[in-house]
Amino acid sequence: MNPPRSHRSRRRPLHALVVSGFVALGSALVLWIGGLLWFVAHLDSEVTEPGQITDAIVVLTGGSARLDTGLGLLDRGLARKLFVSGVGRRTPRAELQRRAGHMADRFECCVMLGHDAENTAGNAAETARWMAAEGYLSLRIVTASYHMPRSLIEFRRVLPYAGLVANPVFPAHVKLDRWWAWRGTTLLVADEFNKYLFSLVRSRLTRTAPQRAVS
Repeated sequence: MNPPRSHRSRRRPLHALVVSGFVALGSALVLWIGGLLWFVAHLDSEVTEPGQITDAIVVLTGGSARLDTGLGLLDRGLARKLFVSGVGRRTPRAELQRRAGHMADRFECCVMLGHDAENTAGNAAETARWMAAEGYLSLRIVTASYHMPRSLIEFRRVLPYAGLVANPVFPAHVKLDRWWAWRGTTLLVADEFNKYLFSLVRSRLTRTAPQRAVS
């Protein structure tokens, strides 16, 4: 026996709603996967401006290779000072100075530590304050290659007047050549892509008052 027509009419909108939901979810998933593939394909595989001189270098903490790279750039004379953003308050300055090796004698004059940042947006904000205090107008950013796109968004948001140079670092444990074959790298780049999207949307919706350089 067929159900009453009124019951069938109520089921149709519900069925259409469920189908529409699955279609929307599937479309969103396809767009997300496509975006992820584009994101990874456009990550830097090399430093494009290795000899460009800037007023300062900023190292975003998160990997030992970043600090070593920043110190090496400072040693080559590519900037006046090095700013290390996001250093833990319990990390002794002397510990970082020991890691500087032959650069230890320049640590006091030319390496500054920032302790306020807890995330990438915080890195950009505290670096912008330091840049304004120093009167600097150009900056080389040192961070992991997969982290660079999001970092550039955050830094451009608070330093629209500054010349920014990307100096990606390539951690050995992040295998971007065949990232889909490595579970750890896949999860890492997927998480970073999500954060990149969040930063991109936020940068379009909000504008932070820029830290002006002093004249």
